[in-house]
Amino acid sequence: MKTFVPKNDEQNWVVVDAANVPLGRLATLIASRIRGKHRPDFTPNIIQGDFVIVLNAEKVVLTGGKLDTKVYTRYSGYQGGLKTETARVALAKHPERVIEHAVFGMLPKGRQGRAMHTRLKVYAGAVHPHTAQKPQRLEVR
Repeated sequence: MKTFVPKNDEQNWVVVDAANVPLGRLATLIASRIRGKHRPDFTPNIIQGDFVIVLNAEKVVLTGGKLDTKVYTRYSGYQGGLKTETARVALAKHPERVIEHAVFGMLPKGRQGRAMHTRLKVYAGAVHPHTAQKPQRLEVR
């Protein structure tokens, strides 16, 4: 008997509205969709997940005191090049990066995880340029 290996022939597009949804709940839903864990033939070594479009990124909710206590850091590599900003500042400046950072932390690290990064499209507003792909709406609870 031969081993069944699923093919990655179908590519579905899904639209998620991030308005008034907690960041962690949204990120776990998106990460599992991108990995393909919602499919009955999920295989960890094959990328067979959906493309996910996230709308209204500026309206995502951080619960508790995370707006002021959560800190995003980056380092340029130079002396004194450590930059920090709170979640409140990051949401005001670039809300897309906040969702991307949360989702990318839940994806696998390595070559396969980097390939999965291209399946996430995040937009601050309610308009996206992917109408030709005929995406389906996905409700977040």
